[in-house]
Amino acid sequence: MIQLGPSLAVVLFVFAAATAALVWLGRLGAWHSIATAAVRATVQLGAVSLLITAVLHSGWLTAAFVLMMFTVASITSARRFGTWSDAVWTAAAIAAGVAPPLAALILSGLVPASPVAIVPIAGILIGGAMTATTLAGRRALDELKTRHGEYEAALALGLLPRDATLLICRPSAGQALVPALDQTRTVGLVTLPGAFVGVLLGGASPMQAGATQLVVLVSLLLVEAVAVLVIVELIAGQRVQSAGSS
Repeated sequence: MIQLGPSLAVVLFVFAAATAALVWLGRLGAWHSIATAAVRATVQLGAVSLLITAVLHSGWLTAAFVLMMFTVASITSARRFGTWSDAVWTAAAIAAGVAPPLAALILSGLVPASPVAIVPIAGILIGGAMTATTLAGRRALDELKTRHGEYEAALALGLLPRDATLLICRPSAGQALVPALDQTRTVGLVTLPGAFVGVLLGGASPMQAGATQLVVLVSLLLVEAVAVLVIVELIAGQRVQSAGSS
């Protein structure tokens, strides 16, 4: 357990400030984005900590909370490589990835149909889909921009715009799956992920905790693969075209 107190505030401030300084010195991006992210995380986790008890005691509030997570994920992903209007399409990609596996886990009984189980699993799957959609979308649009000559050449050879787009952007977009693949390959050897530790601390046996983590990791692979395929298809269909903020 992390101990609450002045030491927590000092450590968080020093870590965030050091990260912002390194980003600024190394010209890795906007240093103030680190400060903004840290402040937002503090405020949001504080609010969730106060609300989570009420949420977990109401089915309707649980559904609203999951919908909020999904909405924020869709908007966040859209802003990373498109515009606000593209949130509809990022939402489609994230929903296509998350909804079927989550429904299957609940209907099969692997995940109990209770708020205390659904909220964390849904959050993990939505977060994974958001990251994969963002990475795939950015890589695909960057490839189309930098390799526009190849795209034009493919059109000149008789390929349809969709096929020419997929030829250029599909391989690079597939790199969005690398983090999930690495996490799955190295689980237990490099890290003990949150689901494993949380279930273990909750009183389950090590075997149950391991099984829970395995279900989460394999589900994430499916969720992210579907999300990547859908966002690439949407880009190929020219639903999403604009490069966004970094």
